[in-house]
Amino acid sequence: MSKFSKWVLAIILFASIVYEMPTISAKGETVIINTKSLNVRSGPGLTYPVTGSMKKGERAEVLATSGDWHEIRFGSGKGWIASWLVISEGAKEAVAMTAVSKVNALNIRTEPSLNAAVIGQLNAGEAVVMTGRQGEWASIVKNGMEGWVHTDYITEIQQSENGQAGKATKPDVKNPPGQFTVSVDALNVRKAPGLSSKKVGLIRKGESYPVEETDGNWVRLTLGKKASGWVYSFHGTLGAKSETGGNSDVVSNKKVTVLTNGTNIRSAATTSSSIVTRANAGEKLTVIGEDGEWYNVSLSSGETAFIAKWVVSTGDVSIAVSSETQKKKARVPGTLKGLTIVVDAGHGGNDRGTTGLQGTDEKLLTLMTAELLSAKLKAAGANVVMTRESDTYVALRKRVAVSLQSDADAFISLHYDANPDTSITGFTTYYTHGNQKSLASSINGGLASTISLRNRGTQPANFLVLRENRQNSVLIELGFLSNPSEERVLTTEMFREQATHGIYQGLIDHFDTK
Repeated sequence: MSKFSKWVLAIILFASIVYEMPTISAKGETVIINTKSLNVRSGPGLTYPVTGSMKKGERAEVLATSGDWHEIRFGSGKGWIASWLVISEGAKEAVAMTAVSKVNALNIRTEPSLNAAVIGQLNAGEAVVMTGRQGEWASIVKNGMEGWVHTDYITEIQQSENGQAGKATKPDVKNPPGQFTVSVDALNVRKAPGLSSKKVGLIRKGESYPVEETDGNWVRLTLGKKASGWVYSFHGTLGAKSETGGNSDVVSNKKVTVLTNGTNIRSAATTSSSIVTRANAGEKLTVIGEDGEWYNVSLSSGETAFIAKWVVSTGDVSIAVSSETQKKKARVPGTLKGLTIVVDAGHGGNDRGTTGLQGTDEKLLTLMTAELLSAKLKAAGANVVMTRESDTYVALRKRVAVSLQSDADAFISLHYDANPDTSITGFTTYYTHGNQKSLASSINGGLASTISLRNRGTQPANFLVLRENRQNSVLIELGFLSNPSEERVLTTEMFREQATHGIYQGLIDHFDTK
Protein backbone atom coordinates (compact mmCIF):
# COMPACT_ATOMS: atom_id res chain seq x y z
CA MET A 1 0.00 0.00 0.00
CA SER A 2 1.36 3.42 -0.95
CA LYS A 3 2.07 6.13 1.59
CA PHE A 4 -0.73 8.26 0.06
CA SER A 5 -3.25 5.41 0.44
CA LYS A 6 -2.25 4.94 4.07
CA TRP A 7 -2.86 8.61 4.78
CA VAL A 8 -6.29 8.52 3.11
CA LEU A 9 -7.26 5.43 5.12
CA ALA A 10 -6.07 7.03 8.35
CA ILE A 11 -8.09 10.18 7.69
CA ILE A 12 -11.25 8.16 6.94
CA LEU A 13 -10.85 6.12 10.15
CA PHE A 14 -10.23 9.25 12.22
CA ALA A 15 -13.27 11.01 10.74
CA SER A 16 -15.50 8.03 11.49
CA ILE A 17 -14.28 7.91 15.08
CA VAL A 18 -14.79 11.66 15.60
CA TYR A 19 -18.29 11.48 14.12
CA GLU A 20 -19.34 8.57 16.30
CA MET A 21 -17.89 9.72 19.60
CA PRO A 22 -20.45 12.44 20.52
CA THR A 23 -23.46 10.26 19.68
CA ILE A 24 -25.08 8.84 22.80
CA SER A 25 -28.03 6.49 22.77
CA ALA A 26 -31.19 8.04 24.16
CA LYS A 27 -33.74 5.62 22.72
CA GLY A 28 -37.17 5.74 24.28
CA GLU A 29 -37.19 9.37 25.47
CA THR A 30 -40.05 11.50 24.19
CA VAL A 31 -39.64 15.24 23.70
CA ILE A 32 -42.19 17.98 23.06
CA ILE A 33 -41.57 20.83 20.60
CA ASN A 34 -41.31 24.04 22.65
CA THR A 35 -41.21 26.67 19.90
CA LYS A 36 -43.72 27.84 17.29
CA SER A 37 -41.99 26.03 14.44
CA LEU A 38 -38.91 23.80 14.54
CA ASN A 39 -36.83 22.81 11.51
CA VAL A 40 -35.93 19.14 11.08
CA ARG A 41 -32.51 18.74 9.45
CA SER A 42 -30.64 15.93 7.75
CA GLY A 43 -27.77 16.10 10.28
CA PRO A 44 -26.83 17.43 13.75
CA GLY A 45 -26.06 21.08 12.95
CA LEU A 46 -27.40 24.32 11.48
CA THR A 47 -25.41 23.78 8.29
CA TYR A 48 -27.35 20.63 7.34
CA PRO A 49 -30.30 20.97 4.91
CA VAL A 50 -33.83 21.38 6.28
CA THR A 51 -35.93 18.30 5.48
CA GLY A 52 -39.16 19.32 7.19
CA SER A 53 -40.63 21.09 10.22
CA MET A 54 -42.63 20.43 13.38
CA LYS A 55 -45.06 22.61 15.32
CA LYS A 56 -45.23 23.53 18.99
CA GLY A 57 -46.74 20.77 21.10
CA GLU A 58 -45.87 17.93 18.72
CA ARG A 59 -44.06 14.94 20.21
CA ALA A 60 -41.08 13.04 18.89
CA GLU A 61 -39.22 9.89 19.93
CA VAL A 62 -35.48 10.44 20.45
CA LEU A 63 -33.29 7.79 18.86
CA ALA A 64 -29.89 9.29 19.74
CA THR A 65 -28.18 12.55 20.67
CA SER A 66 -25.11 14.27 19.26
CA GLY A 67 -23.97 17.31 21.18
CA ASP A 68 -26.93 19.69 21.32
CA TRP A 69 -28.95 17.77 18.73
CA HIS A 70 -31.51 14.93 18.92
CA GLU A 71 -32.03 12.33 16.20
CA ILE A 72 -35.76 11.54 15.95
CA ARG A 73 -38.21 9.52 13.92
CA PHE A 74 -39.71 11.83 11.31
CA GLY A 75 -42.28 10.67 8.80
CA SER A 76 -41.08 7.44 7.25
CA GLY A 77 -37.46 8.24 8.02
CA LYS A 78 -35.27 10.08 10.52
CA GLY A 79 -34.13 13.65 11.14
CA TRP A 80 -32.31 15.93 13.58
CA ILE A 81 -33.73 18.69 15.81
CA ALA A 82 -32.11 21.22 18.18
CA SER A 83 -32.34 20.00 21.78
CA TRP A 84 -32.61 23.53 23.19
CA LEU A 85 -35.95 24.03 21.46
CA VAL A 86 -37.69 21.00 22.97
CA ILE A 87 -38.63 19.84 26.46
CA SER A 88 -38.68 16.33 27.83
CA GLU A 89 -42.13 14.87 28.33
CA GLY A 90 -40.91 13.67 31.70
CA ALA A 91 -40.29 17.26 32.78
CA LYS A 92 -44.02 17.65 33.39
CA GLU A 93 -43.79 15.05 36.14
CA ALA A 94 -40.91 16.74 37.92
CA VAL A 95 -41.10 17.42 41.63
CA ALA A 96 -41.95 21.04 42.44
CA MET A 97 -38.75 23.01 42.95
CA THR A 98 -37.65 26.50 43.90
CA ALA A 99 -34.67 28.07 42.15
CA VAL A 100 -32.56 30.49 44.20
CA SER A 101 -30.06 32.68 42.36
CA LYS A 102 -26.45 32.44 43.53
CA VAL A 103 -25.37 35.66 41.78
CA ASN A 104 -26.55 39.17 41.02
CA ALA A 105 -27.90 40.04 37.56
CA LEU A 106 -28.55 36.43 36.49
CA ASN A 107 -30.06 36.63 33.01
CA ILE A 108 -33.51 35.14 32.40
CA ARG A 109 -33.83 34.10 28.75
CA THR A 110 -36.73 33.32 26.44
CA GLU A 111 -35.29 29.91 25.55
CA PRO A 112 -32.64 27.55 27.01
CA SER A 113 -29.80 28.98 24.95
CA LEU A 114 -27.19 31.73 25.26
CA ASN A 115 -28.46 32.86 21.88
CA ALA A 116 -31.93 33.64 23.29
CA ALA A 117 -33.11 37.13 24.24
CA VAL A 118 -32.79 38.31 27.86
CA ILE A 119 -36.21 39.18 29.35
CA GLY A 120 -35.21 39.87 32.93
CA GLN A 121 -32.72 39.21 35.72
CA LEU A 122 -32.53 37.64 39.17
CA ASN A 123 -30.52 39.03 42.06
CA ALA A 124 -28.52 36.96 44.52
CA GLY A 125 -30.84 35.20 46.97
CA GLU A 126 -33.97 35.81 44.90
CA ALA A 127 -36.23 32.73 44.76
CA VAL A 128 -38.59 31.79 41.92
CA VAL A 129 -40.72 28.78 40.99
CA MET A 130 -38.84 26.24 38.89
CA THR A 131 -41.18 24.50 36.44
CA GLY A 132 -38.82 22.20 34.54
CA ARG A 133 -35.32 21.40 33.47
CA GLN A 134 -33.57 20.84 30.16
CA GLY A 135 -29.92 19.93 30.23
CA GLU A 136 -28.03 22.77 31.92
CA TRP A 137 -31.08 25.06 31.89
CA ALA A 138 -34.02 25.45 34.26
CA SER A 139 -37.41 26.87 33.28
CA ILE A 140 -38.76 29.35 35.83
CA VAL A 141 -41.65 31.75 36.37
CA LYS A 142 -41.07 35.26 37.71
CA ASN A 143 -43.91 37.76 38.06
CA GLY A 144 -45.99 35.60 35.74
CA MET A 145 -43.30 35.61 33.04
CA GLU A 146 -41.82 32.32 31.82
CA GLY A 147 -38.11 32.09 31.15
CA TRP A 148 -34.90 30.05 31.43
CA VAL A 149 -31.81 30.39 33.64
CA HIS A 150 -28.55 28.47 33.60
CA THR A 151 -28.34 25.91 36.42
CA ASP A 152 -24.69 26.78 37.18
CA TYR A 153 -25.93 29.96 38.85
CA ILE A 154 -28.89 28.69 40.89
CA THR A 155 -29.51 26.50 43.92
CA GLU A 156 -32.43 24.08 43.52
CA ILE A 157 -34.59 23.54 46.59
CA GLN A 158 -37.34 20.92 46.66
CA GLN A 159 -40.75 22.27 47.63
CA SER A 160 -42.94 20.21 49.93
CA GLU A 161 -46.32 20.42 51.58
CA ASN A 162 -46.93 18.43 54.78
CA GLY A 163 -43.79 16.50 53.98
CA GLN A 164 -45.08 15.35 50.59
CA ALA A 165 -43.46 16.40 47.34
CA GLY A 166 -45.79 18.10 44.92
CA LYS A 167 -45.81 18.40 41.16
CA ALA A 168 -44.14 21.31 39.41
CA THR A 169 -46.84 23.59 38.02
CA LYS A 170 -46.89 27.14 36.78
CA PRO A 171 -48.35 29.47 39.40
CA ASP A 172 -51.69 31.07 38.78
CA VAL A 173 -50.77 34.74 38.59
CA LYS A 174 -53.88 36.51 39.89
CA ASN A 175 -52.04 39.72 40.62
CA PRO A 176 -49.73 40.52 37.70
CA PRO A 177 -47.12 43.29 37.98
CA GLY A 178 -48.92 46.63 38.09
CA GLN A 179 -46.94 48.73 35.64
CA PHE A 180 -45.07 48.24 32.35
CA THR A 181 -42.56 50.89 31.22
CA VAL A 182 -41.38 50.92 27.60
CA SER A 183 -37.58 50.73 27.18
CA VAL A 184 -37.30 50.94 23.36
CA ASP A 185 -37.88 53.94 21.09
CA ALA A 186 -41.19 52.60 19.73
CA LEU A 187 -43.14 49.44 20.55
CA ASN A 188 -46.02 47.91 18.57
CA VAL A 189 -49.17 47.06 20.48
CA ARG A 190 -51.00 44.00 19.15
CA LYS A 191 -54.53 42.66 19.35
CA ALA A 192 -53.42 39.27 20.68
CA PRO A 193 -50.21 37.87 22.28
CA GLY A 194 -48.19 36.99 19.18
CA LEU A 195 -46.00 38.60 16.54
CA SER A 196 -48.44 37.58 13.82
CA SER A 197 -51.34 39.38 15.50
CA LYS A 198 -52.73 42.63 14.10
CA LYS A 199 -51.10 45.90 15.25
CA VAL A 200 -53.55 48.13 17.14
CA GLY A 201 -51.27 50.91 18.35
CA LEU A 202 -47.79 52.25 19.07
CA ILE A 203 -46.29 53.28 22.41
CA ARG A 204 -42.98 55.00 23.00
CA LYS A 205 -39.91 54.92 25.22
CA GLY A 206 -40.47 56.01 28.83
CA GLU A 207 -44.25 55.63 28.75
CA SER A 208 -45.82 53.49 31.49
CA TYR A 209 -49.14 51.64 31.41
CA PRO A 210 -51.14 49.47 33.84
CA VAL A 211 -50.84 45.71 33.29
CA GLU A 212 -54.12 43.78 32.97
CA GLU A 213 -52.77 40.25 32.57
CA THR A 214 -49.84 38.19 31.33
CA ASP A 215 -49.62 35.32 28.86
CA GLY A 216 -46.19 33.72 28.73
CA ASN A 217 -43.79 36.50 27.75
CA TRP A 218 -46.56 38.85 26.64
CA VAL A 219 -48.43 41.41 28.75
CA ARG A 220 -51.76 43.11 28.09
CA LEU A 221 -51.77 46.82 28.86
CA THR A 222 -54.54 49.31 29.53
CA LEU A 223 -53.99 52.07 26.97
CA GLY A 224 -57.05 54.21 27.65
CA LYS A 225 -60.54 54.10 29.12
CA LYS A 226 -61.65 51.27 26.84
CA ALA A 227 -58.50 50.45 24.87
CA SER A 228 -56.03 47.67 25.61
CA GLY A 229 -53.44 45.63 23.74
CA TRP A 230 -50.55 43.16 24.00
CA VAL A 231 -46.79 43.85 23.94
CA TYR A 232 -43.74 41.62 24.23
CA SER A 233 -42.35 42.03 27.75
CA PHE A 234 -38.70 41.93 26.57
CA HIS A 235 -39.07 45.52 25.31
CA GLY A 236 -39.83 47.05 28.70
CA THR A 237 -39.68 46.64 32.47
CA LEU A 238 -42.33 45.45 34.89
CA GLY A 239 -42.77 47.10 38.25
CA ALA A 240 -45.14 48.13 40.98
CA LYS A 241 -48.20 50.19 40.14
CA SER A 242 -47.70 53.94 40.14
CA GLU A 243 -49.42 55.90 42.88
CA THR A 244 -50.75 58.39 40.37
CA GLY A 245 -51.61 55.83 37.66
CA GLY A 246 -51.42 56.37 33.91
CA ASN A 247 -48.31 57.48 32.10
CA SER A 248 -45.34 58.42 34.24
CA ASP A 249 -43.01 61.32 33.61
CA VAL A 250 -39.76 59.36 33.65
CA VAL A 251 -37.52 62.38 33.28
CA SER A 252 -39.09 64.52 35.99
CA ASN A 253 -36.33 65.83 38.30
CA LYS A 254 -33.81 63.37 36.86
CA LYS A 255 -30.16 64.34 37.20
CA VAL A 256 -27.35 63.46 34.83
CA THR A 257 -23.63 63.69 35.54
CA VAL A 258 -21.14 64.98 32.97
CA LEU A 259 -18.32 62.50 32.32
CA THR A 260 -15.52 64.59 30.81
CA ASN A 261 -14.16 68.11 30.99
CA GLY A 262 -15.16 70.53 28.25
CA THR A 263 -18.36 68.69 27.28
CA ASN A 264 -20.41 70.67 24.76
CA ILE A 265 -23.94 71.77 25.64
CA ARG A 266 -25.79 72.81 22.49
CA SER A 267 -28.75 74.92 21.40
CA ALA A 268 -30.47 71.98 19.66
CA ALA A 269 -30.42 68.18 19.68
CA THR A 270 -27.75 67.83 17.01
CA THR A 271 -23.96 68.01 16.86
CA SER A 272 -24.20 70.67 14.12
CA SER A 273 -26.01 73.18 16.38
CA SER A 274 -24.24 76.04 18.16
CA ILE A 275 -22.51 75.53 21.51
CA VAL A 276 -24.30 77.36 24.34
CA THR A 277 -21.75 76.51 27.03
CA ARG A 278 -19.43 73.77 28.21
CA ALA A 279 -19.53 71.58 31.34
CA ASN A 280 -16.81 69.77 33.23
CA ALA A 281 -16.63 66.23 34.63
CA GLY A 282 -18.74 65.76 37.75
CA GLU A 283 -21.19 68.59 37.05
CA LYS A 284 -24.85 67.59 37.51
CA LEU A 285 -27.62 68.85 35.25
CA THR A 286 -31.38 68.61 35.68
CA VAL A 287 -33.21 66.90 32.83
CA ILE A 288 -36.48 68.45 31.72
CA GLY A 289 -37.07 66.38 28.61
CA GLU A 290 -35.62 64.05 25.96
CA ASP A 291 -35.20 64.29 22.20
CA GLY A 292 -33.90 61.06 20.68
CA GLU A 293 -30.28 60.58 21.79
CA TRP A 294 -30.23 63.94 23.60
CA TYR A 295 -31.33 65.29 26.99
CA ASN A 296 -32.96 68.72 27.27
CA VAL A 297 -31.41 70.22 30.43
CA SER A 298 -31.84 73.39 32.47
CA LEU A 299 -28.80 75.61 33.05
CA SER A 300 -27.93 77.80 36.03
CA SER A 301 -28.56 80.86 33.87
CA GLY A 302 -32.21 79.86 33.52
CA GLU A 303 -31.77 78.81 29.88
CA THR A 304 -32.46 75.35 28.49
CA ALA A 305 -30.12 73.47 26.17
CA PHE A 306 -29.23 69.98 24.96
CA ILE A 307 -26.54 67.50 25.94
CA ALA A 308 -25.85 64.13 24.25
CA LYS A 309 -26.84 61.03 26.22
CA TRP A 310 -23.53 59.35 25.41
CA VAL A 311 -21.46 61.92 27.33
CA VAL A 312 -23.34 61.72 30.64
CA SER A 313 -24.21 59.16 33.28
CA THR A 314 -27.68 58.72 34.74
CA GLY A 315 -26.55 56.51 37.65
CA ASP A 316 -26.03 57.49 41.26
CA VAL A 317 -22.72 55.66 41.54
CA SER A 318 -19.45 57.51 41.16
CA ILE A 319 -17.91 57.38 37.69
CA ALA A 320 -14.32 56.24 37.47
CA VAL A 321 -13.36 58.87 34.91
CA SER A 322 -14.82 61.74 36.92
CA SER A 323 -11.74 61.74 39.12
CA GLU A 324 -8.33 61.91 37.54
CA THR A 325 -6.74 61.02 40.88
CA GLN A 326 -8.59 57.73 41.33
CA LYS A 327 -6.14 54.83 41.21
CA LYS A 328 -6.80 51.31 40.00
CA LYS A 329 -5.80 48.14 41.79
CA ALA A 330 -2.48 46.71 40.69
CA ARG A 331 -2.75 43.92 38.14
CA VAL A 332 -1.38 40.50 38.96
CA PRO A 333 0.94 39.34 36.12
CA GLY A 334 -0.44 36.44 34.11
CA THR A 335 -4.00 37.38 35.02
CA LEU A 336 -6.45 40.18 34.23
CA LYS A 337 -7.12 41.06 37.87
CA GLY A 338 -7.50 44.77 38.43
CA LEU A 339 -8.43 45.45 34.78
CA THR A 340 -11.75 46.59 33.34
CA ILE A 341 -12.50 45.28 29.86
CA VAL A 342 -15.52 46.31 27.78
CA VAL A 343 -16.75 43.60 25.41
CA ASP A 344 -18.80 45.05 22.56
CA ALA A 345 -21.02 42.63 20.63
CA GLY A 346 -21.44 44.35 17.26
CA HIS A 347 -24.88 45.27 15.86
CA GLY A 348 -28.13 44.09 17.51
CA GLY A 349 -31.88 44.71 17.39
CA ASN A 350 -32.96 46.18 14.06
CA ASP A 351 -29.29 46.32 13.02
CA ARG A 352 -28.64 42.73 11.90
CA GLY A 353 -25.18 43.40 10.55
CA THR A 354 -24.27 41.16 7.63
CA THR A 355 -26.12 37.94 6.81
CA GLY A 356 -24.22 34.89 5.59
CA LEU A 357 -25.11 32.86 2.53
CA GLN A 358 -26.43 30.16 4.88
CA GLY A 359 -28.63 32.72 6.67
CA THR A 360 -26.37 33.44 9.66
CA ASP A 361 -27.11 36.82 11.28
CA GLU A 362 -23.97 38.64 12.39
CA LYS A 363 -25.76 40.25 15.37
CA LEU A 364 -26.47 36.87 16.98
CA LEU A 365 -23.03 35.45 16.29
CA THR A 366 -21.30 38.47 17.85
CA LEU A 367 -23.47 38.14 20.95
CA MET A 368 -22.66 34.45 21.42
CA THR A 369 -18.95 35.21 20.95
CA ALA A 370 -19.10 38.14 23.39
CA GLU A 371 -20.77 36.05 26.09
CA LEU A 372 -18.14 33.32 25.82
CA LEU A 373 -15.30 35.88 25.82
CA SER A 374 -16.81 37.60 28.85
CA ALA A 375 -16.85 34.32 30.78
CA LYS A 376 -13.17 33.68 29.99
CA LEU A 377 -12.09 37.19 30.98
CA LYS A 378 -14.04 37.05 34.25
CA ALA A 379 -12.41 33.71 35.06
CA ALA A 380 -9.04 35.46 34.61
CA GLY A 381 -10.07 38.09 37.17
CA ALA A 382 -11.17 40.95 34.90
CA ASN A 383 -14.08 43.26 35.58
CA VAL A 384 -16.07 42.79 32.37
CA VAL A 385 -18.67 45.24 31.06
CA MET A 386 -20.90 44.24 28.12
CA THR A 387 -22.31 46.95 25.84
CA ARG A 388 -25.30 44.68 25.21
CA GLU A 389 -26.41 41.37 26.70
CA SER A 390 -29.38 40.67 24.44
CA ASP A 391 -30.64 41.24 20.91
CA THR A 392 -31.12 44.99 21.33
CA TYR A 393 -29.96 48.02 19.34
CA VAL A 394 -27.24 50.12 20.98
CA ALA A 395 -26.10 53.32 19.26
CA LEU A 396 -22.41 53.52 18.40
CA ARG A 397 -21.83 56.58 20.56
CA LYS A 398 -23.48 54.82 23.49
CA ARG A 399 -20.97 52.02 23.11
CA VAL A 400 -18.17 54.57 23.30
CA ALA A 401 -19.84 56.11 26.36
CA VAL A 402 -19.82 52.72 28.11
CA SER A 403 -16.08 52.49 27.46
CA LEU A 404 -15.49 55.97 28.82
CA GLN A 405 -17.81 55.60 31.80
CA SER A 406 -16.19 52.30 32.79
CA ASP A 407 -12.68 53.75 32.42
CA ALA A 408 -11.90 50.66 30.35
CA ASP A 409 -8.37 49.33 30.12
CA ALA A 410 -9.41 47.71 26.85
CA PHE A 411 -12.46 47.97 24.58
CA ILE A 412 -12.96 44.94 22.31
CA SER A 413 -15.55 45.29 19.54
CA LEU A 414 -16.50 41.94 17.94
CA HIS A 415 -17.72 41.61 14.35
CA TYR A 416 -17.93 39.18 11.44
CA ASP A 417 -17.04 40.44 7.96
CA ALA A 418 -18.59 40.38 4.47
CA ASN A 419 -17.51 41.26 0.94
CA PRO A 420 -19.22 41.12 -2.48
CA ASP A 421 -16.27 38.97 -3.55
CA THR A 422 -17.21 35.69 -1.85
CA SER A 423 -13.70 34.27 -2.30
CA ILE A 424 -12.21 36.63 0.32
CA THR A 425 -11.44 35.01 3.69
CA GLY A 426 -9.64 35.68 6.95
CA PHE A 427 -9.73 37.68 10.19
CA THR A 428 -8.57 41.27 10.68
CA THR A 429 -7.80 43.37 13.77
CA TYR A 430 -8.40 47.12 13.35
CA TYR A 431 -7.20 50.20 15.21
CA THR A 432 -7.49 53.95 14.57
CA HIS A 433 -5.14 55.83 16.90
CA GLY A 434 -1.45 55.11 17.34
CA ASN A 435 -1.87 54.15 21.01
CA GLN A 436 -4.30 51.37 19.95
CA LYS A 437 -1.82 49.63 17.64
CA SER A 438 0.02 47.70 20.35
CA LEU A 439 -3.20 46.19 21.70
CA ALA A 440 -4.33 45.33 18.16
CA SER A 441 -1.01 43.56 17.45
CA SER A 442 -1.17 41.51 20.65
CA ILE A 443 -4.75 40.39 20.07
CA ASN A 444 -4.07 39.62 16.42
CA GLY A 445 -1.13 37.49 17.47
CA GLY A 446 -3.24 35.67 20.04
CA LEU A 447 -5.88 34.89 17.43
CA ALA A 448 -3.29 33.70 14.94
CA SER A 449 -2.08 31.15 17.50
CA THR A 450 -5.51 29.59 18.06
CA ILE A 451 -7.52 29.77 14.82
CA SER A 452 -6.60 28.47 11.38
CA LEU A 453 -8.18 31.21 9.26
CA ARG A 454 -6.08 33.43 7.00
CA ASN A 455 -4.51 36.22 9.07
CA ARG A 456 -5.12 39.59 7.38
CA GLY A 457 -3.09 41.29 10.10
CA THR A 458 -3.64 44.58 11.91
CA GLN A 459 -4.94 47.47 9.85
CA PRO A 460 -5.84 51.12 10.52
CA ALA A 461 -9.53 52.01 9.98
CA ASN A 462 -11.88 54.92 10.66
CA PHE A 463 -14.54 53.16 12.79
CA LEU A 464 -16.50 55.46 15.12
CA VAL A 465 -16.14 53.17 18.14
CA LEU A 466 -12.35 53.46 17.73
CA ARG A 467 -12.09 57.02 16.44
CA GLU A 468 -14.18 58.57 19.24
CA ASN A 469 -12.87 56.28 21.97
CA ARG A 470 -10.27 57.67 24.36
CA GLN A 471 -9.72 54.23 25.90
CA ASN A 472 -7.45 51.58 24.36
CA SER A 473 -9.70 50.02 21.71
CA VAL A 474 -9.72 47.51 18.87
CA LEU A 475 -12.31 46.17 16.45
CA ILE A 476 -11.99 42.55 15.31
CA GLU A 477 -13.55 41.08 12.16
CA LEU A 478 -13.46 37.38 12.96
CA GLY A 479 -13.89 36.05 9.43
CA PHE A 480 -16.11 36.41 6.36
CA LEU A 481 -19.73 35.22 6.52
CA SER A 482 -19.92 36.02 2.81
CA ASN A 483 -17.62 33.05 2.11
CA PRO A 484 -19.70 29.81 2.30
CA SER A 485 -16.87 27.62 3.53
CA GLU A 486 -15.74 30.12 6.13
CA GLU A 487 -19.32 30.67 7.31
CA ARG A 488 -19.60 26.97 8.16
CA VAL A 489 -16.48 27.28 10.32
CA LEU A 490 -17.49 30.55 12.00
CA THR A 491 -20.85 29.20 13.19
CA THR A 492 -19.35 26.32 15.16
CA GLU A 493 -18.86 26.24 18.92
CA MET A 494 -15.30 25.09 18.36
CA PHE A 495 -14.42 28.26 16.43
CA ARG A 496 -15.92 30.53 19.10
CA GLU A 497 -14.00 28.61 21.75
CA GLN A 498 -10.71 28.99 19.86
CA ALA A 499 -11.28 32.64 18.90
CA THR A 500 -12.19 33.79 22.40
CA HIS A 501 -9.18 31.96 23.82
CA GLY A 502 -6.99 33.75 21.27
CA ILE A 503 -8.37 37.16 22.28
CA TYR A 504 -7.88 36.28 25.96
CA GLN A 505 -4.28 35.23 25.29
CA GLY A 506 -3.65 38.42 23.33
CA LEU A 507 -4.88 40.53 26.25
CA ILE A 508 -2.65 38.65 28.69
CA ASP A 509 0.36 39.12 26.40
CA HIS A 510 -0.37 42.83 25.93
CA PHE A 511 -0.67 43.67 29.61
CA ASP A 512 2.24 41.44 30.64
CA THR A 513 4.57 43.38 28.34
CA LYS A 514 3.46 46.82 29.56
